[in-house]
Parts: sequence; C-alpha cells; structure tokens
Amino acid sequence: MNIKTASLLGLVFALTGVFYLYDKNLLFSKNIVVIIIQILALALMIWARMTFGFRSFHATANTTKGGLVTNGPYHWLRHPIYASLIYFFWSCIIAFPFKETIFAVLLITIGLLIRMFLEEKSLIDSYKQEYLDYSKKTKRIIPFIF
Repeated sequence: MNIKTASLLGLVFALTGVFYLYDKNLLFSKNIVVIIIQILALALMIWARMTFGFRSFHATANTTKGGLVTNGPYHWLRHPIYASLIYFFWSCIIAFPFKETIFAVLLITIGLLIRMFLEEKSLIDSYKQEYLDYSKKTKRIIPFIF
C-alpha cells in the first residue's frame, strides 16, 4: 500500500469515528470539564492553523510548500492540529463512557496516528536533517511526553 492510499485510509477511519459520535449524539456534552477541554482543543487548532498560514489541507498527509513551521504551537508539538482533534474527541469518553464511544474515539485516534506517521515520513523526505533535529526536541501530541 502506498503512502497516499494509507493516508486516505487513516482519514476514512477518523471520519468514520467522527460521524458515528455525531450520529449517536456522543460528541457534545453539558459536562463542564468536557466543554472546557473541547474549547481549549478548538483554541489550539485555531492557533495552529493561524501559525501554519493559509496552506491547503490535503486529503493525503503530505508536505505543503513553504518551509518547516516550528513556532507558535509547533514549538511545543509537532502535530498541534492532530493533537487538538485527539484532545477534543478523547473528552467525549469523559462525558459518555460507553464501549461505543471508546471504540469510535480509538478509530479516530488510529486514523490520525496513521496520518501523523505518514506525514512525518513526508516531512523527513522534504526537510531531512532539519525535521530530524526538530523531532528530537519536540513531541508529537503531548508536550514533553509523546
């Protein structure tokens, strides 16, 4: 399986989980902790998107032109947009601790992780040592941990 096909498969996994959560009303809650986590996740996504600039979203996780971004939230996380999505959807488990919610959130997470790892391969191909140095000091989705 080539990188673009695998990346699209990751996107399909993630979207399947999102649509399931939405369809079963397991996405939004009145739980204040969940609301705060989801608002902060949305704020992180907006900050990352603004820092990244007006580069386009690709259905396949490949490198966009314009140089490696290492400032803003990218100083703390290699993948702040993916991280914000993971934070947002994992909070659903707090509000709705059901097997179905856990399964959907794991499907989303697996899809996003597939895309992250494939995107990193593309970034290494494009930016070589610059990306390798950056990845040694910056974690993927949880600052200082992972």
